[in-house]
Amino acid sequence: MKTEERKVFIINCMYFAILLAAAFAILKYGLPMVTPFVTAFVIAYLLKGPICFLSGRLHLNQKVTAILLVLLFYSTAGLLIALLCIKMFSQGKALIVNLPAIYTNRAEPVLAGIFSSIEQSILRMDPSLVGALEELEGHFVQSAGQMVSGLSISAMGWISGFASSLPGLFINLLLMVIATFFTAMDYDRLTSFCLLQMGEKSRGIFLKIQAYVVGTLFVCIRSYALIMSITFVELALGLTLIGVEHSLLIAFLIAVFDILPVLGTGGIMIPWTIITAITGDHKLALGLLIVYLAITVIRNIIEPKIVGSQIGLHPVVTLVSMFVGAQLFGVLGLFGFPIGLSLLRHLNDTGTVRLFRTA
Repeated sequence: MKTEERKVFIINCMYFAILLAAAFAILKYGLPMVTPFVTAFVIAYLLKGPICFLSGRLHLNQKVTAILLVLLFYSTAGLLIALLCIKMFSQGKALIVNLPAIYTNRAEPVLAGIFSSIEQSILRMDPSLVGALEELEGHFVQSAGQMVSGLSISAMGWISGFASSLPGLFINLLLMVIATFFTAMDYDRLTSFCLLQMGEKSRGIFLKIQAYVVGTLFVCIRSYALIMSITFVELALGLTLIGVEHSLLIAFLIAVFDILPVLGTGGIMIPWTIITAITGDHKLALGLLIVYLAITVIRNIIEPKIVGSQIGLHPVVTLVSMFVGAQLFGVLGLFGFPIGLSLLRHLNDTGTVRLFRTA
């Protein structure tokens, strides 16, 4: 009996290992090939409701309405993204070029002051350790300076590489736009054909996944995207008012960092405020504190109203899944892994699949 149980266990392990390997290969190598078309399908799905509504209200042909709405969507999105990218690129370039000078003029004096305070404390306790501390300080400051210079050089290299990849990116964007037009015009026909190719059981599981993704996860993602946008606008306005340079770029980076569970905006704003206060710029530190408090209060007010439900994962599980996903698939894995785990949890809770035991 034990031998049979071991055989079943080994077969199950091999089965799931093959499934995981196949899923990894598809996501890693197959998905990039069809990314423009997947994105086009998602955009067509988002525009499906407005297309049906306007087509019925204005008594227009649905295909004509689809063409007009897709054209309006890409024109508006393209204009906003272009303006944002131009502004961020100009600020980011200036920040990257001046990064070594910023370190030398601002960060290095702070580090020297910290080490000086430590040195004074050690001098009172054990003067023989001062020499070792001075040597450690020199190595630390030199290493930090080299790291900052390396980051600046790497960033410039990344910008050059991005510029060289623009022709390929333009082709992908062109394919995505064309595919969106055709998908939006024949959305019902395409989806009906795909559903007909599935068996009854597969169709049932697919419809459950669709209902969960659309009804729960999509609403949650849309809600947090709205919160992130509001946070970005608040940060950009607040940092600009208190006179912070490169406010748009910094606001965008902090808003992206705000996605991380537990850490949030305070993970950057609080240390920034403390360091600014230590360096003696109390006016800027007070301004940063006021901006952070305003963002926190507004977020606590709007978040319960905007977010209908969470993805249902423990913060530790979410952090682990985001880290593993980012290591395997980059930005796609950063967001895709937590969503996938949440979906598996939902399917397990509803009895559609049995992956783990629950209390």
